[in-house]
Amino acid sequence: MAFDFPKSIDLAQLPTPIEKLERLSKIFEGPQIYIKRDDLTGVGMTGNKVRKLEFLLAEALQNKCDYVITCGGSQSNHARATAVAAAKVGLKSLLVLRSSMSAPLEGNLFIGRLVGAEFEYITPEEYMRVDDVMLGLAEKLKAKGHKPYIIPEGGSNAVGSLGYLKATEELAHQIKSLKLRIDHIVVAVGSGGTYAGLLLGKFLYDLPAQIHGINICDDESYFVKKISGLLKDMQKRYKLALKIEQKDISIIDGYVGKGYGLSSQKEIDTIKKVARAEGVILDPVYTGKAMLGLSDQIRQGRFKANENILFIHTGGIFGLFPKKTLFF
Repeated sequence: MAFDFPKSIDLAQLPTPIEKLERLSKIFEGPQIYIKRDDLTGVGMTGNKVRKLEFLLAEALQNKCDYVITCGGSQSNHARATAVAAAKVGLKSLLVLRSSMSAPLEGNLFIGRLVGAEFEYITPEEYMRVDDVMLGLAEKLKAKGHKPYIIPEGGSNAVGSLGYLKATEELAHQIKSLKLRIDHIVVAVGSGGTYAGLLLGKFLYDLPAQIHGINICDDESYFVKKISGLLKDMQKRYKLALKIEQKDISIIDGYVGKGYGLSSQKEIDTIKKVARAEGVILDPVYTGKAMLGLSDQIRQGRFKANENILFIHTGGIFGLFPKKTLFF
């Protein structure tokens, strides 16, 4: 089915390549594993986030905004990516971060500061009402004569999720041109927008692969509800009538580990294993947890030896540096 995408801006270097992980497939002793390198989208290594930002920032510019406000943890990939992309298109950025002013200025924080982002630090308790905090900051900017545009956590709303609907179109073309058979697509889930776009794209472009999300925070029930809401919003806003049910949402729970942004030794070992086997650098917040989950699910027999899996690398390399002492 054809879909007429709304206006976006060209930021990412697309299409990102698909590579076969020969040695890792042998190590995991299961299916053949391929990887979609969305860590290579460019724009300051913004990873998967830039796909969402192509639509979000287009709307901000169309509305003649001069500021973007968004939120995340102290080492938020999304917040850093927003700051970099905003600088590229001439917008100022204000990042609302669940952190403290004493947090080391490294990794994503350093990159955000480097491109000129302003920081607003709030406590974990305050972050529970972060949408209200961002609205309050927007009002303050308006009082100073600015026109802010608020982007939700992870860029995950109907507009941002279009980035991965479009990515699925790209993926469908690649699978056909490379003559691949992909049985399962696996991606880390942190705010739901990437997964929602992929699942909607599966139905829109008739992809036979099952889409699995491995949550790196919260739990399965939270994300089934969140993703269902995103799908409903997208279908309503863009006048789609695809029959997608809750049972079509596959969230593989159990790999949050110590919590969001916190790393277990198993996760660290998985990142090292992939780096040494394939020269592919995963991150500790998203893809490290998701790859550990994938390897464990292969061991448990969820994925069969005669199947092909595509793992989507969502980026996030800067999150490694604040955790460097955990690796050696």
